[in-house]
Amino acid sequence: MSDAIVDPAADAAAATPSIKLGVVVLDTPDPAGSAAFYGKLLGVEVAAADDDWVSLHSAANGLRLAFQLAPNLIPPTWPDGEIPQQFHLDLYVENLDAAGQHAVSSGARPVEGPDPSPDFRTYLDPAGHPFCLCQA
Repeated sequence: MSDAIVDPAADAAAATPSIKLGVVVLDTPDPAGSAAFYGKLLGVEVAAADDDWVSLHSAANGLRLAFQLAPNLIPPTWPDGEIPQQFHLDLYVENLDAAGQHAVSSGARPVEGPDPSPDFRTYLDPAGHPFCLCQA
């Protein structure tokens, strides 16, 4: 009989493959327009583009965001929830007022949620996806 100590956490870690998030992809009826919006909002250039896929990449901060053609996309109706939002992006900012003005000048629309907070503000991108600017 072995006196070896079995560590279940170590066994689980050894059995778990290395998985990393590669890119967040948003469906949109206008990949180029969505990429232009987020590129301006985040200060990132387009890395690759074709008719149905445009990607943004920043080597400086590791951001990878892409936009896939979805001509029949029905945007969420947040906050009423008739069509659920399914996901949203939280973007950290140093100054909520300045970042909010920049978002609106880039094409975002502010949205009032059911639980206003002094720590974040919610917007819709031009395709109707919700995102939050959050105080860093």
